[in-house]
Amino acid sequence: MNKTLTTVMPKASKKVKRGSSGYVFIFPYLLFFTMLIILPTLLNFILSFTYYNVIEFPSFTGVKNYVDIFTTDPLFLKVVLPNTLKYALIIGPGGYLLAFILAWILVQLPHRIRTVLAVIIYVPSMLGGVMMTVVWRVLFSGDSTGYLNGLLLNLNLIDQPIQWLQDPNLLMNVMLVVVMWSSMGLSFLALLAGILNIDRTIYEAAYIDGLKNRFQEIFYITIPSMKPQMLFSAVMAIIGAFKAAGVAAALSGSSPPPQYGGWLIVDHMNDYAFQKFEMGYASALAVILLLMIYYFNRVSYKLFKED
Repeated sequence: MNKTLTTVMPKASKKVKRGSSGYVFIFPYLLFFTMLIILPTLLNFILSFTYYNVIEFPSFTGVKNYVDIFTTDPLFLKVVLPNTLKYALIIGPGGYLLAFILAWILVQLPHRIRTVLAVIIYVPSMLGGVMMTVVWRVLFSGDSTGYLNGLLLNLNLIDQPIQWLQDPNLLMNVMLVVVMWSSMGLSFLALLAGILNIDRTIYEAAYIDGLKNRFQEIFYITIPSMKPQMLFSAVMAIIGAFKAAGVAAALSGSSPPPQYGGWLIVDHMNDYAFQKFEMGYASALAVILLLMIYYFNRVSYKLFKED
């Protein structure tokens, strides 16, 4: 019995030491994650049940902010929510699909050409704000000097310039084009890396077993072999689509944009937080945004989770 204890105790103590050393290494991450993510999220959730104008101490109001969002805020239900869902459902899956197609095409090219094209495709995601004001506003300018209007006028397709950036119906469509152009960011690089890391012998074995064309290759080998990258890219695309803000204001040159065209939930949240100083109401909008992102991320996990 004593021999058993003497042999077991050192092993247990070694395991405890190894475990404690692991906690020491992850402690800095846990500390910063708690301070920068968990605590602000909890504080935001608590503030969503209060009226807080930055000056006075927050006063508890219960679920009033949430009730007001869906009952006394017509802008949210008629403009903000439809615009956000339309934007997210087009830019999220659309940008994701476009990133995958471009990544798959680049893999078929030689290494040097692939590298140059990958940089060209990725650069707009870093320079989107600058290029938006320099290029896109000139392209969609509402007078005859705008590139698009000038082209249409020269072709006699229109009689007078179209107000692309001042018409609320057209502004949303221009937004989608601009953001789709600049959406090839980190998710594109992840998909490109995922396709490049697939073992090429799998494709050879599949063709020997009866694989017939490149479409079957994509659905039966490429996508199943890179599910982690597919999931990461889907999550990044969803978060990027829902957190977008200020695009309509930058294009139209006014905030809010004409008749709130292209006004998204983050724009609405920033307006209440930093213009009207209703932090409690803005916090409730942030909670709703978090729940929307969580729901769509759950869908992504179900689609791309590994067996």
